[in-house]
Amino acid sequence: MAMNLPSAGGQDQAVSTINTTPLVDVMLVLLIIFLITIPVVNFSVPVTLPKLRNQVRESQPRDIVISVDARGATFWFDSRVVNDEALADKLKAVSLQDPQPEIHIRGDARSDYAPVGRILYACQRAGIRHVGFITEPPPKG
Repeated sequence: MAMNLPSAGGQDQAVSTINTTPLVDVMLVLLIIFLITIPVVNFSVPVTLPKLRNQVRESQPRDIVISVDARGATFWFDSRVVNDEALADKLKAVSLQDPQPEIHIRGDARSDYAPVGRILYACQRAGIRHVGFITEPPPKG
């Protein structure tokens, strides 16, 4: 370890060097901490995780589209459904088909959630196994 002594003139001079010993000590401690914690991050059970993909699904002609407009009215394709019982009757007839078609629900963003909830409840009561929602993809960029 070196020591700066005052010059012969008796005046103190400012030391212009930086003492890096504390910096090296801190970096060594951080390195040891990282080396200890890295094995903890690795998981012991090997699992192959699914890859993210956005798959475009083509609507098949046998799929049924139920729409809800902004006022809460329900439509079976393009024809209006009078009430929930009529919708349930149509869905019961669909549930007996083999293979069972998918039900696609198109809900207006300005409508309430209640009409969509009634459609889901009617699908559940009828025994429909495949229900999906049609949405708009987010804008690119």
